[in-house]
This record gives sequence, C-alpha cells and structure tokens, in this order.
Amino acid sequence: MRVGFIGLGSLGKTIARRLLDQGVPLIVWNRTREKAADLGVPVAESPADLIKQVDVVLMIVFDSAASEEVILGKGGLIEGGVKGKVVVDMTTNHFAFPPLAYREIKGRGGFYLDAPVLGSVVPAQRGELVMLVGGDEEKLREVRPILERFCRKIYYVGEAGKATQLKLINNIVLGGIMEVLAEAIAIAEKAGFDRQLVIDVLNDGAGKSYILDVKREKLLREDFSTHFSVDLIHKDLHYAQDLIKELGVFSFSVQNIKEAYGFAKAMGMGKEDFSAVLGALLSAYFYKGGKV
Repeated sequence: MRVGFIGLGSLGKTIARRLLDQGVPLIVWNRTREKAADLGVPVAESPADLIKQVDVVLMIVFDSAASEEVILGKGGLIEGGVKGKVVVDMTTNHFAFPPLAYREIKGRGGFYLDAPVLGSVVPAQRGELVMLVGGDEEKLREVRPILERFCRKIYYVGEAGKATQLKLINNIVLGGIMEVLAEAIAIAEKAGFDRQLVIDVLNDGAGKSYILDVKREKLLREDFSTHFSVDLIHKDLHYAQDLIKELGVFSFSVQNIKEAYGFAKAMGMGKEDFSAVLGALLSAYFYKGGKV
C-alpha cells in the first residue's frame, strides 16, 4: 500500500518521521516545500500530483480552510483523482467540513475518513497518539495497520463528522485544564509562592492530570517551544463554540477559556505552545506599570 502524507507542521512532521522510522515509505506534499527537505523522501508538486502516486493519503493541516483547499481546491486531491483511494484527514476541522468532504470524495468513488488525533509531538514520537475515526469502518480496517504505527488506540465513532465533534469536545477539556493550571500558578506566584512548590502541590492535589504530567517542565521553566500552539487551541475552541450553538445548548466556560488564549495571541504568543498562556498571565500580573 503506497502512502502519501500532506502537512508538515509540528505534529504532521513528527508523524511522518515516525512512519519513516517504522519502515513506511512516504511521498509528501507541503505548502512550504522546504519543510520536507530533511525527510529525504520524494516531494510531490501538488496534492493532485501526490494522490496519483499513492493508495492512501494521510493529511493534517491547520484548519478547515486548509483542508478544503487540499481536497477540493485547484490542484487538490479531487482534481488528481480519488477513485479507489482513501483520504485519512487528521486535521481538527470545523465539524461541518468532514460530512462535506466525505460526500464529495465518496461521490467520485473514493473514501474519506474523518480521523483527528489526540496528543501532540511527544506521543507521536512514541507512537502513542489516540485517533478518533468517522466514516466507512471497512476502510478503517484496511488502513489500520498504517495508523497503528503512530497510534496506541483507535476509536471508531460512527459517521464522518462525529470524530471531529468528539475531538472538539475533548479540546474544551484540554484548553480548560491548561488555562486553569496557568491561572493557578500565576496567581500563586503573585501571592509569593515558589513555582516548583506550587506545581508539586497541584500535582499532589486537585491539579493532578495528564496535562500537568506532560507539560510540567514547560510550565516550570517557561519553555514554550511549540508542540501544540496557542493559535490551534484558540481555533479549536472557536469551532467548539459553533458546535455548542449548533446543538442548541450553552457553556459557562468555553468563551472564557477561548478569551484567555485570545489574550495570549494578542500578546504575540500565537505560534508558541499553548502552555504559553502562563507566560501571558505572568506578563500581565507582573506588569511593572502597576496592577492589571
């Protein structure tokens, strides 16, 4: 089975490296061609060019606009011919996009799997991502051996769109836990507590969580090198707000959580890891001009 890969951002490139390390040959495409230079693999001229050379396309791009361009746009996958091909879209899309992509590809004899992943760079390096999949279950079974090279668990959740809905719900929790941890640490520092002590207490108390486990050193040392960016969590929370509205329900927290990351974006931290929300709060709390 010939495999193509589209999207060489922080997570995408890590997944691609993992597949190569696992002995899976790849042909890749990325909007910025230079990002593929150190992978040592063939680089397609366009998504259309790529899909002509492979059986399965794995893709993970920034948002639904980028997914739409790759799949439906000029030089996109559909233009290249999707008949008999499988497109595994790992992008965290707007929930309305996967059903559209599914119909467009299915109508041309191809197969689309709505397949966002849970986890970022470190789990991807270890082959420990979790994938949620919506679409044709039979096609999932066919491509599962490839996906298991970088995923420790794969959940089939139903029709295309359902996986993205569940990913957005997961990211409400992801963004919320990080934001609350950052607030707690920043407030504690303003009260005069040592950060190491605060993180230790939170880890032995109400803050104990997977997020604190994996982001502990970033929070302790203010190492905001990007694994999952502020821009991405802000985008996901915006999509989650649309989902909440579509369902006719409400949330007491999502708007406030999103605004915290919006604050970090406004301070120029959009490209940094989403743990940089701590840096944004510290900058505000300890602003030398006075109280905020």
